[in-house]
Amino acid sequence: MNFNKEALLQKLNAIIPNTLLDTLQISYTDVGEDYLTAKMPVSPRVHQPQGLLHGGATIALAETVGSTASHLFIDASKYKVKGLEISANHLKSKSEGEVFATARPIHKGRTTHLWEIRVEDEEGVLISLCKLTTIVLEK
Repeated sequence: MNFNKEALLQKLNAIIPNTLLDTLQISYTDVGEDYLTAKMPVSPRVHQPQGLLHGGATIALAETVGSTASHLFIDASKYKVKGLEISANHLKSKSEGEVFATARPIHKGRTTHLWEIRVEDEEGVLISLCKLTTIVLEK
């Protein structure tokens, strides 16, 4: 994959308005040959009633970054990507600050991709470990 990092991040962030990403204040922060990272602020907007980061918000962040990463590795003029399965192990709680989700491929086949998504805090402490399977379909 040959790309201009800043131009790609700008393009990805330009499609956020009026989506769940906008609601959760998710933005893409870094991209490389084999990873994509997005961040989400941890505030009452994404809290569960006990004032902690909601697992569902964490999964929404993980699925966002994994699905988008999968999309980057296909010919979007011919194919589309859809999520098949996501799982998450929530290991630590968080009540404020930011979390960063980084998707890295475990498997990039012709029809399925498997991603490991690490959701970490500002210090790199692992908050959740997620796994996403996507399917690549002809348009």
